[in-house]
Amino acid sequence: MKARNVVKLLVAVGCLTSMPNVHAQASDGMSMSSSPAAHSGKATPSDKNLARDVRKALAKAPNFNVSNVYVKARDGAVTLSGSVPDGPQIQQAADVTKGVPGVTSVSNHLTLYNKGY
Repeated sequence: MKARNVVKLLVAVGCLTSMPNVHAQASDGMSMSSSPAAHSGKATPSDKNLARDVRKALAKAPNFNVSNVYVKARDGAVTLSGSVPDGPQIQQAADVTKGVPGVTSVSNHLTLYNKGY
């Protein structure tokens, strides 16, 4: 009797896991590319220029270590990621970035790193 229940359970689990995944798709009248939030994922030349300008501004900031900071720009929205050696540099990076012409918003994901000797 127990063996029957185990077999039934295994068959049920097998059926559930072998079912294909179903994903919603946009209809012809509602293309995903027409959405203002949709982006091809590739940086445009203006995105690359803005990211470069932000990185240059960070490099010129006094006592700021830009070596482990990554800058991504998309349509004026800038994302900072990576790590800095001193806590105040996290806020400094956001402040400097906000001052760069063309930046509309800043998402600061910088973290503090330990040298870990």
